[in-house]
Amino acid sequence: MHIQLDIETEFTINSLSDLANFKQVMEQLKMKINKSKLARDMGVDRRTIDKYLNGFVPKIKRNKPSKIDEFYPIIASLLSEDSKQVFYYRRNLWQYLKDNHGLKCGQSTFRTYIANIPEFKAYFEKDERVASINNGIRFETRKGKQAQLDWKESILYETSDGEQVEINVAVLVLSHSRMRFFYMSVSKSQAVLCSFLTETFEKMGGVPEELITDNMKTVMDEARTERFVGKVNAKFAQFAKDFGFKVKPCIAGRPRTKGKVETTMKLLDEIHAYQGKFNMAELHNYIQNLCNRINHEVHQGTNKIPILEFQKEKNHLLQLPTERVRDSYRINHTFVKVNVSNMISYKSNQYSVPAGYQGKKVGLQVYDDQLWIYYNMELIAQHKISEAK
Repeated sequence: MHIQLDIETEFTINSLSDLANFKQVMEQLKMKINKSKLARDMGVDRRTIDKYLNGFVPKIKRNKPSKIDEFYPIIASLLSEDSKQVFYYRRNLWQYLKDNHGLKCGQSTFRTYIANIPEFKAYFEKDERVASINNGIRFETRKGKQAQLDWKESILYETSDGEQVEINVAVLVLSHSRMRFFYMSVSKSQAVLCSFLTETFEKMGGVPEELITDNMKTVMDEARTERFVGKVNAKFAQFAKDFGFKVKPCIAGRPRTKGKVETTMKLLDEIHAYQGKFNMAELHNYIQNLCNRINHEVHQGTNKIPILEFQKEKNHLLQLPTERVRDSYRINHTFVKVNVSNMISYKSNQYSVPAGYQGKKVGLQVYDDQLWIYYNMELIAQHKISEAK
């Protein structure tokens, strides 16, 4: 912008930063500045003109290196096509780096960093990995009234010894406190489900009034629809009667009815970050540790910590049935002694346990053609039952 000041003086304004010098020239010539015209010509607010005339200098943004830059090679390796590990959400990658590589930054800072690196951003946008936002209406449930049940089904996992396995994780969520309980199983059989619920109710110290579930075959003989109430199968109906809760199946095709447990399913996608890292026993323990960590974190929906809210809710649960009733649904432990070769015997065959258990008694659970070995309630080994001698 060229301004003719008098016969001999001309001043060029190329940017807002030239206004302070322009003001000095005008004061020397004892001329008045038309701020409104300057604002119109430069396409800015009159107050902005006034600010720059009075010497305003904008802060210069410095391109400071991010403290996450040192993790760039690790992130690039984890997200490469050669990596067995899969990260469905930025949150999963952030948590993995925190737990395994000492990353120290907030989740929002990390998300911004990923968004500013095109190759990292593209990883989470491909294959529709970025989840859509569901603006459903949230409603709260009173203490002790309800729990929601579901399976995270058919998770393909490669163990540390290269074996491909398919696992399932049973999930129970108390609707008021959002306290979660996980259980890994090869099978989704009714015996496994009832044993999981029995042990979970014992951990809770009580039973919710109702259980929200989908139309899984281990619960329903006939699915609930908009026109039909559905039919609970006889064995699970007896289980519900023995424990004193009501079965509330969802209408088929409406997963939002049990939205609290559906939300939890996304958290289990973190398992894929550890593809190829664990054996079955280690994976079982990892899933329990994941559940424990989630229960100690602030829940995004309630802004409360589930484990603390559970302390307030558990006194509102129904009383447990007798131990005799509970035992009838439990997959029992058989106790055996570990020999000097670090082996246990089952049906004339021997199976190994980790070092350090010689002479100790360990518990066995047998189901789904698998032998599960525990010590003090911690899974220490798992073997496929062999028919060979």
